[in-house]
Amino acid sequence: QVQLVESGGGLVQAGGSLRLSCAASGRTFSNFAMGWFRQAPGKEREFVAGISWSAANTYYANSVKGRFTISRDKAKNTVYLQMNSLKPEDTAVYYCAVEGSRYGLGSPDSKYDYWGQGTQVTVSS
Repeated sequence: QVQLVESGGGLVQAGGSLRLSCAASGRTFSNFAMGWFRQAPGKEREFVAGISWSAANTYYANSVKGRFTISRDKAKNTVYLQMNSLKPEDTAVYYCAVEGSRYGLGSPDSKYDYWGQGTQVTVSS
């Protein structure tokens, strides 16, 4: 059974940093693209960042570009999201996801078939 477990969320002041982790179990995702999404209260879920299966390509939402960095450790079957210069508008539940097909790019338009339960990130002003 595939499981994606996020961790690293919490409460931080504006301008601070957090590092989210998402550990996958149940299968190896070394050949699959992975991504991060978020959903704020009353809003639709939105793409935040994605990384290709090879880690050669990364994608970011315009709202986080230059502040967030996605990375992966294939040996640990884990994807990370380093979030710097956090803003109150970054407050949301953050979800990691894995594409359903091998050798994907992790783009915003990719089809993500596996999802974690989410971790809350709250940024105070």
